[in-house]
Amino acid sequence: MPESSLHAPVLDWYATHQRDLPWRRPDASAWDVLVSEIMLQQTPVVRVLPAYVAWLARWPTPAAQAKDAPGEAVRQWGRLGYPRRALRLHAAAVAITARHDGVVPDEYEALLALPGVGEYTASAVASFAYRQRHPVLDTNVRRVLARVVAGVQYPPQSTTATERRTAVDLLPEDADTAATWGVAVMEIGAVVCSARSPRCDDCPIATLCAWRLAGRPAYDGPARRRQTYEGTDRQCRGRLLKVLREAPGPVRRSALEAVWPDAVQRERALDGLVADGLVDPLPNGRFALPG
Repeated sequence: MPESSLHAPVLDWYATHQRDLPWRRPDASAWDVLVSEIMLQQTPVVRVLPAYVAWLARWPTPAAQAKDAPGEAVRQWGRLGYPRRALRLHAAAVAITARHDGVVPDEYEALLALPGVGEYTASAVASFAYRQRHPVLDTNVRRVLARVVAGVQYPPQSTTATERRTAVDLLPEDADTAATWGVAVMEIGAVVCSARSPRCDDCPIATLCAWRLAGRPAYDGPARRRQTYEGTDRQCRGRLLKVLREAPGPVRRSALEAVWPDAVQRERALDGLVADGLVDPLPNGRFALPG
């Protein structure tokens, strides 16, 4: 499929249908983009928006974030989920302040060297904040490319070399256009080509989509993982962290025991929080947020 057949309809659609999100505005800094990208991992926009605004109101720069203890990042993270991301964001802020004079670096390799920043996040910040030519492969983009190019309903569970080659091959040559292309495909995946209820009638590239042209064949690959929450260690961890976030200081074990009755699961979850650096064990059976 010639790449030019996809560029125009996708870019034209994005020009008129893009959502007004604060991290996409012209005045958004690279720090704003980095915060948004880490928050948006496995979390929908509607939940991220208020947390994003509150985070940047408190820490508008990496240097401001780096001055506070990592436990304050965990506290501010609240119920956004996957709280290790708060520690990663804090660690990245410390590294940016120490290594780059408080300015988020614009080179891909320097971004990739930051704590908690992987290939996707480095590409996203380089592309969206600095308008560079990098393939950006999040879940939404991978799903769009799987359907449009490969003709399958869902992409593989882990990103493959073939997907990366496809993403690179489809990048417009102009760097600024490539940056817009990346976020435009992402937007189509988020609001049109969704996982469960794709709206093909509203898709600007429906007539070019291999999956639609093949009759939208059902997924026949390995069983897709379905996330559960109720009664899991993850829910238990969240309850324990909530106690610590809301306490003005260290808490005793009894306060943690009160929020989860299963002692074995509670201790397993608490041990995991300590191992992940999200909780500090203190003398006399007390616990606190890190730092």
